[in-house]
Amino acid sequence: MAKILTERLILRPFRRADAPDVFAYAKEADVGPNAGWKPHEDIIETKQIMEEVFLNKDDIWAIELKEERKVIGSVGLIADMKRQNEKVRMLGYAIGKPYWGLGIMTEVCQAVLQYGFSKLELMMISAYVYPFNERSKRVLEKLGFVYEGTLREAEEIYSGAVYDNECYSIAREEYLAQGTK
Repeated sequence: MAKILTERLILRPFRRADAPDVFAYAKEADVGPNAGWKPHEDIIETKQIMEEVFLNKDDIWAIELKEERKVIGSVGLIADMKRQNEKVRMLGYAIGKPYWGLGIMTEVCQAVLQYGFSKLELMMISAYVYPFNERSKRVLEKLGFVYEGTLREAEEIYSGAVYDNECYSIAREEYLAQGTK
């Protein structure tokens, strides 16, 4: 899998040795619930989830801050289960709370969009957010994603709560019309 470099970051495959860094952000009370997963209770849980979700997976990257040489989040382009089109992938991401509001996720996602449209030759990249996740919506809007509508009662999360999904996407042509970022 390709390593992607940005000004401040290295996007690279996850390693088992990343578990302490992943646990550090995945245990935060405000991180997981914004993406529908519960905060990790201990590093054993983190290691198990890493095996199932992150390790040896195509197009899922650890976000490593160059300056600190540690993993501060994750980003991936995965199958979009709401669409039956192999040329569409869903963008998903999470980042530790100390790194919110610094433009890091926008920087990460710009690089991932470029990879998705140029290397994977995708037609479209989608993203879904809960209505209360204003920060994530702002990232998508900065990237040029278009709001498609709301899929009501779309997802039951770990707590039993059911949330709507606000649906966003960016088509290849829309991305290219923005010019290379």
